[in-house]
Amino acid sequence: MKAPGAAEFVPEGADLARLRQAACHCRGCDLYRHATQTVFGAGPADADVVVIGEQPGDQEDVLGQPFVGPAGRLLDRALAEADIDRDAVYVTNAVKHFKFVERGKRRIHKQPGRTEVVACSAWLDAELDLLRPRLVVCLGAIAAQAVLGPSFKVSARRGEVIEATDHRVVATVHPSAVLRAPDRAAAYEAFVADLRIVRAQLGKSTTGR
Repeated sequence: MKAPGAAEFVPEGADLARLRQAACHCRGCDLYRHATQTVFGAGPADADVVVIGEQPGDQEDVLGQPFVGPAGRLLDRALAEADIDRDAVYVTNAVKHFKFVERGKRRIHKQPGRTEVVACSAWLDAELDLLRPRLVVCLGAIAAQAVLGPSFKVSARRGEVIEATDHRVVATVHPSAVLRAPDRAAAYEAFVADLRIVRAQLGKSTTGR
């Protein structure tokens, strides 16, 4: 059965606070049935940088905030090393509900399908339309394909500055991929190097427009 999509739940002319509130009632796909809650984006409304991940994880689902688990902590550290002010960045996900499979008492992340990404795209579009960032950073293939289309390959264009219609985009790996890497130190250094490309694009200030 085709997902109805989130568009009908997105209020017209809403600010971020109203969007966040409305997203709590989204039934655009079936993921809401098992997730604890919607996990909407967070950060300043005048952010120059929007960081987009795949979907909330277990801790994000429980706490209702994006990037607060192990991958989020690694992202915080990497942003600091790249000299990007974490408090000036807006973070969100392509999909706003946690998709998982249960194994005993644990909930294991399950990658969202293209149908769920498309169904949820109205929320991401609304966030980007309101924020109008200078740079969008896509973490992993799901995020990059949500922004740049389903044929986009992070492996082929990682770290490249791509001129989109309303903003520039830099795609890199998801922090969870760094945590899973056989050589975590090398993967982390490569991730920070990508974020330094973002920092260079911003010039001297990450807080002003």
